[in-house]
Amino acid sequence: MSDSSNGSSDGNGRASGERLPGRQRSRFPGISSRAYEHPADRSALVALRKLSGFDTVFKALSGLLPERSLRLLFLSDSVRVSEQQFQHLHTMLLDACYVLDLPKVPPMYVTQDPQPNAMCIGLDEPVIVVTTGLVELLDEEEMRAVVGHEVGHALSGHAVYRTILLFLTNFAVKVAWIPLGNVAVMAIVTALREWFRKSELSADRAGLLAGQDLQASMRGLMKIAGGNHLHEMNVDAFLAQAEEYEAGGDLRDSVLKIMNLLPRSHPFTTVRAAELKKWAASRDFQRIMDGHYPRRDEDKDTSVTDSFRESANHYAESVRASKDPLMGLVRDIAGGAGDLGGRLRDVFTGRPGGPGSEAPQGPGKGPQGPSESSGKA
Repeated sequence: MSDSSNGSSDGNGRASGERLPGRQRSRFPGISSRAYEHPADRSALVALRKLSGFDTVFKALSGLLPERSLRLLFLSDSVRVSEQQFQHLHTMLLDACYVLDLPKVPPMYVTQDPQPNAMCIGLDEPVIVVTTGLVELLDEEEMRAVVGHEVGHALSGHAVYRTILLFLTNFAVKVAWIPLGNVAVMAIVTALREWFRKSELSADRAGLLAGQDLQASMRGLMKIAGGNHLHEMNVDAFLAQAEEYEAGGDLRDSVLKIMNLLPRSHPFTTVRAAELKKWAASRDFQRIMDGHYPRRDEDKDTSVTDSFRESANHYAESVRASKDPLMGLVRDIAGGAGDLGGRLRDVFTGRPGGPGSEAPQGPGKGPQGPSESSGKA
């Protein structure tokens, strides 16, 4: 690689170093994708990897999917990244595969599209595609995080499920005229989209491991949301939007959030930024940077039960810590809150007494008598 010299493990399990212009990054030999995968994403992948004949089924299915057609389309109507074309992207791709220790470098294409986007698709072999809109939008370190994001998809095997999701989404349109046919397919598509949204959070983490520059990852997400006007934007204010989105409104807004999210394959950008920053501050991230992470050769011994337990614990903790009004109502119901009808009325209308606010105290309750509610949902 033109920007780095090969590193190696120091013999004590610590990640090895890699020299880059102006800074040093760690490398993660033999790292398993389980190290960075979101708990919900990890539990599903572990379960599928344990299924006997899973690979055989999907290889058979590949004949029904337009994978060969997509490969020919990119080869004929896009620019393949190499030492001769988009050399800086080629170097980033080699770097990301080196840092995350991906054995085989996937082919990468740049396709003409003003919409900033990137994807990793394919059943037999993953293919990475980035648009010209994205290449023109991001600087070098921001783009390095995106390339690492897509390499993370490849390492996890997400390309398989992304390809199936694309196929089923198109298939749902074709069977819409069949009674209940579209309902059945869309149920599968909805489940796959929820899974894939979690896989995007996993890949964001992989991008951070590849680039090892949190601010660059934050800037990249902010630019994808607001365009190339970095002097007009602020990362802290952008993250504050995620906090406002999470906690604001009443139960009606909570329902609208769900409805807005269901058709999407990606989480909202402010949410992705907030989730990535939270993970970067976690002990899990620090342990990976210190060289303590699950290895690929241990994947076969991973417990499906333990993975599902971790996923369930994560969702339970998310509900417990969430400031969303709907999650507050869920906590109240689980805790056996009284006057459920009144709570529903208050949380739907945003009136005092909903989740996140204190219920007024009646006469004789509390040292000062009646107290005023904050009025916040």
